[in-house]
Amino acid sequence: MEQNILFEIGLAICIIAAAGLLASRLRFSIVPLLILAGLAVGPHMPQLGMIDLRFIKSASLIDFMGRLGVLYLMFYLGLEFSVGRLLKASRAILKTGLIYMAINFTIGVMFPFILGWPIKEILVVAGIMTISSSAIVAKVLVELKRAVRPETEMILGLMMFQDVFVAIYLSIVSGLVLTGSTSPVLVLKSALVALGFMIGVLLLGRKLIALLNRLLNIPSDEVFMLALFGALILVAGFSESIHVAEAIGALLVGLVLAETEHVERIAHLVVPFRDFFGALFFFSFGLSIDPLALPGAVWPAVIAVILTVIGNFVSGMISGRMSGYSHRASVNIGLTITSRGEFSIILAGLAKAGALLPILQSFAALYVLILAVLGPLLTKESKWIYAKLGRLFKWPPIAGKSKGKPSSIA
Repeated sequence: MEQNILFEIGLAICIIAAAGLLASRLRFSIVPLLILAGLAVGPHMPQLGMIDLRFIKSASLIDFMGRLGVLYLMFYLGLEFSVGRLLKASRAILKTGLIYMAINFTIGVMFPFILGWPIKEILVVAGIMTISSSAIVAKVLVELKRAVRPETEMILGLMMFQDVFVAIYLSIVSGLVLTGSTSPVLVLKSALVALGFMIGVLLLGRKLIALLNRLLNIPSDEVFMLALFGALILVAGFSESIHVAEAIGALLVGLVLAETEHVERIAHLVVPFRDFFGALFFFSFGLSIDPLALPGAVWPAVIAVILTVIGNFVSGMISGRMSGYSHRASVNIGLTITSRGEFSIILAGLAKAGALLPILQSFAALYVLILAVLGPLLTKESKWIYAKLGRLFKWPPIAGKSKGKPSSIA
């Protein structure tokens, strides 16, 4: 009997459910287990009689549903904040974003340079090692109930700052890798479009709050949900069409709607979609990695992971302290932004299209896999890590619940 797409999707959801059940039993973050579940199956698997775990027919559909998962994760995270809060922190976000990029991009350039890789490969690896995964960071913040913590405002700001950097950097690297040249005019245009779009949505959204309140005053939950998700996906799609990450488009919609009087109703409706499609994203991410191609890049990937963890932690600590956050909150910032994901995979695909060194594919896959698993673990254990480092660096001890901003533990 030939396995159909519907059966494959059902099989994928059952595997995801099993990973979720195991995570619940182990009291462990679900993100690493979902990625490992996807890695354990996929195109490299042999067909086992009637059960085909290669997910060849359904791969594109699973990938699309995973993309929706990123949108719902970022949209929900935006709902936990507001445009006003983010705009108030804009100066601090710019300052800390520059610090973050200076430290991590320098590490990303120096590492492949020391390995003796060519200039195009160096630029690709620098991008892979610099940009955090918006999807994984959003999932972990929601999963650990940290969306309401003060330092999460800084983390979200860093995600948006990185997206402006992505718009510029991808223009430069894609031009160099695919055509051998770059146009300064096109690079500047991409940067201005990305920045203008984000600022425009935030400012316009604030001015239209009264209108949005009236438009969303819909008695039927069904119609309300359709209008809401239609707007979300439309804005995210438009965002992607102008080379701003679709995830940032979804975040912007959430930030705007967080100012409305309907925010609680919206959050209640979006949670099931966030959880279901978000799980599919991490599973599809695991499916995209070929484990048979990983061994050749083990040592470069492991060294890059160590450098990334150190670079993110240091930049998070410096950024947090300069912005007035406590040591504990600064540690949370440095550990939370460690995960790598979707942008790193995009750059690896660009390297493949440009016929760069074959090792880049395996390096990117293994590097992303390790940090996608390690990042949520570091975030979850941030209290324990702070306690250990606090004794070494004489930081204030944890007294009750940290409020994030300077207080008794500042």
